[in-house]
Amino acid sequence: MLRLLRFLLILVLGLVILALVAPVLIPAETYRDRLTQEASRVLNREVDLAGELSFQILPSVQFTARDVRLANADGFGEEPMAQMAQLRVGVELLPLLSRNVEISEFVLVDPVIRLEQGRAGNNWTFRAPDAPAPTSGGTFERTPGALPFDASFGDVRIENAHIIYRNGNEVREITGLTLGISLPSLDAPAALDGSLAADGERITFSGEVGSVRGVFEGAQTPLSLSLGGNLLTASLDGNLPESSDFAFDGRIDIDVPSVRTLAAFAGSPLPPGENMQRFAARGPISASASRIALTAESIAFDAITGNGSLAVALGGTRPAITGNLTLPRLDVTPYLPETAEGNSGGSNAGLPPWSTEEIDLSSLGLVDADLDLNVGLFEYGDIDIENVDLDVDLRNRRLDANLSNFDLYQGTGSFQVIANARTARPTYRLVANLDDLDAQPFLQAAAGFERLMGTGDVFLDVSSAGSSQAAIMSGLSGRGNFGFADGAIVGINVAETIRNVSSFFGTSGEAQSDTSSDDTDAAATGDAAQTDFSSLTGSFTVSAGRAENSDLALLSPLLRMGGAGYVDLGEQYLDYRLRPRLVASIEGQGGSADLQGVVIPVRIRGGFNDVSVGVDTEAVGEALLSSALSNALGGGNGQSRDPEDILRDSLLDAIGLGGSDESAEDTPSGEDTQEESQPDPAELLLQGLFNNLSRGSEESEDDNGNGDRNR
Repeated sequence: MLRLLRFLLILVLGLVILALVAPVLIPAETYRDRLTQEASRVLNREVDLAGELSFQILPSVQFTARDVRLANADGFGEEPMAQMAQLRVGVELLPLLSRNVEISEFVLVDPVIRLEQGRAGNNWTFRAPDAPAPTSGGTFERTPGALPFDASFGDVRIENAHIIYRNGNEVREITGLTLGISLPSLDAPAALDGSLAADGERITFSGEVGSVRGVFEGAQTPLSLSLGGNLLTASLDGNLPESSDFAFDGRIDIDVPSVRTLAAFAGSPLPPGENMQRFAARGPISASASRIALTAESIAFDAITGNGSLAVALGGTRPAITGNLTLPRLDVTPYLPETAEGNSGGSNAGLPPWSTEEIDLSSLGLVDADLDLNVGLFEYGDIDIENVDLDVDLRNRRLDANLSNFDLYQGTGSFQVIANARTARPTYRLVANLDDLDAQPFLQAAAGFERLMGTGDVFLDVSSAGSSQAAIMSGLSGRGNFGFADGAIVGINVAETIRNVSSFFGTSGEAQSDTSSDDTDAAATGDAAQTDFSSLTGSFTVSAGRAENSDLALLSPLLRMGGAGYVDLGEQYLDYRLRPRLVASIEGQGGSADLQGVVIPVRIRGGFNDVSVGVDTEAVGEALLSSALSNALGGGNGQSRDPEDILRDSLLDAIGLGGSDESAEDTPSGEDTQEESQPDPAELLLQGLFNNLSRGSEESEDDNGNGDRNR
């Protein structure tokens, strides 16, 4: 028995000595070819152990190889798929006897890995020589019994890895990847941490999973992950649910300092601009390979904050977003196309010319969306809308936004805005219904127009097509109508204007020597002057950017006024004629004057930033000539009359102040002599009218048919 024990002891000692000295005595070339052949057979790729090899058996199996290369897949070039300066592998020997794999060391030093995606597939899928190629729709399934062994990892590291990814012309690189893994066993928590640089951006990461076996075999498994760096900071805490597919339920906290920087890093740069910067969200999240859903306890995008729910469906031609959000304030102004350079917006800046720069609508093609938003304050330029229900439907570059049940400048209303970028020439449509609107603050905010006050209703349905502001405004077409009550037209006092003209004449039509002063004229026009009304209604049609109206009707206790004209939105020019008529007596200078029926035509014209308001001398002149011709031909009594008397009476008739039957002979000689030395106001007014008519005719001829704008 003693001899047997001695023999066994000597045998074991001999084996140990052999295990220790064999790697030294046996040349590396003896097992280099064997290892290369076996590794090439398992991976179905040529493996080249080109550098120095070292091998030991005790106290653990240790293998070190330098300059290791793994050939690329067929059709992906001659460069190796992977190469590394050093590969170190260590395996504990005794646990192998009980089918327990304990890897004491697995280290890759300076690896370079080339990943490539092509039309025929990718170069990182490994399969046996006779195995069929995997289908493109194949996915990994978590299957019970997938890991029927025990394993543990000690020192598992990747040092200074360089990963190159190619997909067609797209090339992405990760450098300086350092990764460390702690895995005591397949059933114990495993942790990893590391860092990398991608396209110049440094990213740190760490994570922990409750069980590697649970991940692969479909059991519920705790999972946490955190990311850090200039691109974003994010944390996930939750579980992989019991399932055959990979999914996640838990909480997320994410903060992106610049969405633009992150989008550019991901290979999908956004259109130029200063917006789309910070994004932050936190709350419960669920995710799978095809869908991500977030219940946002808080969400922030630029200056927009709120809460609600969002879901993103993946796998289509573009991500599809659905959700419901509540936002206290939504300012879309930063996301609108920029206006002309130097314009800061607001009514005091004036309306700049429409920009001819092409509007970039490429952002409409980034995602599809179906969003319902409840917004406390919606801001569009200088327009403020309160309590908005906003429904946004974005499908394949076509945006349909409906704003309903909102409060706007003391009124209510609804908007529908459509922007369709599916064609090379985008199309647009706006349908608006506004009720009980306070006109002046709304028009001031919308267009810098301050000359209309009142409460009213507005309907508008217009559409256009074009790639710039100028093209859109010049191509507008559609229709609309309006009705305002208890308001005023600012800039002219029509009743005062009529009174000023009548001050040239007495109630009998006789000319007065005390003509109106500059102060009186200022009272009739200017920012302080206004024409009050009880009702103002009208309708209009729009074609080629020009809105035309012919049925304006203004009613007030003193006035009845009609109007017709146009507003050229493309050219930012308007030309409008009003025909006011007094229907009651007013108090004038020097006593009461009955001016009922007097018509003093008013013309409003000019550029949007330089509108002039005044008496329409052209219309008065036309009426004057018509009346003069009638008086000259008919006379009413068959008697020959002096031309000057005809012109004076015609002027009085034209403005509604005629009616004097007294002749020059009835005037006392003394008064006649005295008046001969004074300028006749009627003659001065006639001369001014004729001068205006003469200039208007010359301008019309010079414009070659464009006199309508210059009149």
